[in-house]
Amino acid sequence: MWILPLVGYLGSIVGFCFLTLAIASGLYYLSELVEEHTVIAKRLLTRLIYSIIGLQVILCLVDGFPIGLTLMGVASHVIYLGNMRRFPFVKLSDPLFIASCVLVLVNHYFWFQHFSDAQHRSYSRMSSIYDQPDIPSFTEIASYFGLCVWLVPFALFVSLSASDNVLPTIGSEQPSHDVDGKNKRQGMVKVIVDNVLSAIGEISRLAGWKKPEDRF
Repeated sequence: MWILPLVGYLGSIVGFCFLTLAIASGLYYLSELVEEHTVIAKRLLTRLIYSIIGLQVILCLVDGFPIGLTLMGVASHVIYLGNMRRFPFVKLSDPLFIASCVLVLVNHYFWFQHFSDAQHRSYSRMSSIYDQPDIPSFTEIASYFGLCVWLVPFALFVSLSASDNVLPTIGSEQPSHDVDGKNKRQGMVKVIVDNVLSAIGEISRLAGWKKPEDRF
């Protein structure tokens, strides 16, 4: 068969594009919801951070999770909580924001190493092919990463807002204002999506695929 594999590759590419657009649309909608309900979003995010901290402590006490990694996870969420002091605005050069971005990657790496080493040790202790390894399932590991490692940073990324001059000029201290003198919030997700769409539109115009007066 020669054509069917090509059809499979084409279908995979089209499906990936649709999935990417669906995720971007969902994030865009969530960002708008946070802009309209800032007080509720801040309250929910604060309670979520405290809940994740409590969950990590319970996992350490009951299921024997490593104390060092648990303390690192708790400290990371305390730093995430520091981003709530000026919620929903964020300064991308803020040390707390930079530390939060770094800690997301650090937590992912060390917890991935922990579960990989635990799996290796479990298989090495097996004396027979009929023995069952004492390791967490893929669902349990994925759920832990989703809830305790990625949920709060992802929620903060969707919720935090940037002023009009944050992208592409980073480092604005005060948010911009609209014609009424009120703070003009723009979600980071919306900023990124709008900039990507603008870049695609500009490339299309330069390539001659789109007239300047056409809207993207």
